[in-house]
Amino acid sequence: PPREATLALRIDRVFVQKNMQRASGLAKVVSADAHLRELVGQRLYFSLVLKKGEAAPVRSAVVLAVGILETLPRDPAADSFDGYLAGAGMNFRLQRGRVVAEESAATAYYRFCAQAAVTFNDILGWGIAAKRPALAGLLRAMMLGETHELSEEQHALFMQSGTMHLFAISGLNIGVIAGALHALLLLLRLPLWVRYFVGVALLWLFVDITGGSPSAVRSFVMAAFLQAAFVVRRPANPLAALVASALVVLLVAPLQMFSASFLMSYAIVTALLILGLPLSEAVLDRWKPWRDLPQVTWSWWQRAISGAWHATATALAIGVATTLVSLLTGVQFFHLLTPGALVANLVLIPAAMLATLGGFASLLCGLVGFGHGAVLCNHASALVLWVIEELVRLSV
Repeated sequence: PPREATLALRIDRVFVQKNMQRASGLAKVVSADAHLRELVGQRLYFSLVLKKGEAAPVRSAVVLAVGILETLPRDPAADSFDGYLAGAGMNFRLQRGRVVAEESAATAYYRFCAQAAVTFNDILGWGIAAKRPALAGLLRAMMLGETHELSEEQHALFMQSGTMHLFAISGLNIGVIAGALHALLLLLRLPLWVRYFVGVALLWLFVDITGGSPSAVRSFVMAAFLQAAFVVRRPANPLAALVASALVVLLVAPLQMFSASFLMSYAIVTALLILGLPLSEAVLDRWKPWRDLPQVTWSWWQRAISGAWHATATALAIGVATTLVSLLTGVQFFHLLTPGALVANLVLIPAAMLATLGGFASLLCGLVGFGHGAVLCNHASALVLWVIEELVRLSV
């Protein structure tokens, strides 16, 4: 039964909260009272009430906390938070807790990450947070995964339209940032191997600063494997990179196999690779404009039409493949059927990539002290996000 417990917890992950007087996350039990010693080594969810002026614990810190220890339901619903915790291999949660003492401070690296997250949050609000806080919240959610910045109306809007994935640190965001880092390092003309390791290190730092969510870590591993194929001059096989990343993730955290996030991520990307890309090739092979004319004889408008058709056919094929998976998983995990998400994502995904690039440029300008550049990039991203929100509102 639920009972009061005093536990020493090593903080593994901290969830961002709207209420600054509360802290929650995932932790591992380091020590416990004698009658609860079987808990040592177990991971659990914690929810703490902070005193006035008390800071939330930082990852890797060890805190002594007292609260109400409860067991999770034996078979929680897959779409519930208890289901997420059970899928992550947890059996307990510490509710209504408070920190008694900090037994061990966080490492310097994680203190740096926590401070960098605050800095990133601040930079992404320059010039827009005071005037348009809702758009600043959208930008922070897209770049840092801070979905608590979204209002209840915005959250419902993006869930109902099947576009909430735009505001999770996952494949889209990590892929855009990995590409931007690669382009930036190319300008510095670094050697190939140096460019790879520096790029991977900076990408991991970004993932860790944003909290190291499982979806972000999975996307990072896949991006690292895909870039490694180019470095070792092997054929860049996206499916092989996907399988290798899944293997590494499951070796480190086997219980992710049972999480909705893992299943949705890999199912959608697999559908994209084994159905979407071949489908786009078949469509383009079926009809090509001016097939019998040599391309060197094409005029500019013929090249423009051909390029637009190629992009449209590829986007449609990929959209159909991924929608087939997302329709099923949306019903299974969220009880939402969003067939219109195919059309919406064809327009919104390129727009979200532009907003992500603007956010990345803003962070870069802010970190080097170019404040006016950061403000300009924030305004550009906010404009794109305003268009995204209005289009989603209209479509819903």
